[in-house]
Amino acid sequence: MGEFLTVLEEASGEVTEKRSRFLAVLRHCETEEDAAAFLAEIRALHRDARHNCYAYSVSGGAVKRFSDDGEPHGTAGKPILEVIEGAGLCDIAVVVTRYFGGVLLGTGGLVRAYTDAAKDAVNRAKPVKMVLCSVFRTVCPYADSERVIRMIENAGGEVEKADYAAEVTLTYHLENDKSANYLSALNETFSARLFAEKEAEKLLPTAAGGAL
Repeated sequence: MGEFLTVLEEASGEVTEKRSRFLAVLRHCETEEDAAAFLAEIRALHRDARHNCYAYSVSGGAVKRFSDDGEPHGTAGKPILEVIEGAGLCDIAVVVTRYFGGVLLGTGGLVRAYTDAAKDAVNRAKPVKMVLCSVFRTVCPYADSERVIRMIENAGGEVEKADYAAEVTLTYHLENDKSANYLSALNETFSARLFAEKEAEKLLPTAAGGAL
């Protein structure tokens, strides 16, 4: 799975169209089960609403679903999904709740309202980029530990854990495309005395920068 944009913090938006209120909520969801639980929560919160329409893109964008929840076909769920895709987001779900205002909007009005509500939530969100990282483990003498930590940080990495016993055991991660230079520098700086043992790979967030 490659890099992708997501949102880790919940965001909301709202529009009013001819007295109908459209309340949008966006949440980070990694699986269909996460999205289903989120939808159930919103439905319970707004059980008196006319519609709770949704769309989600999860599993790194591999699974996409949407629902009009009783609205005319193609007027709610698909427009919400198009907003998600247009922002380049994955691993999120958006639910837009409609409180009917007594005036029919027509298909064009519904598409516009659901799109605008979803966009409002997305525009208020803080994007992060998920990047594939390698997790390393290095055991070093106390005298070398601060220098190793500085090298990790200078390479854009982050120390996740430091265990201080007879020696210092550092567990840390680096973005995959930055790992090779770091490993070469570690080998040269310590004349091959210290090693970085790769333990795993995982997707981790980095700041995406700027509004969506």
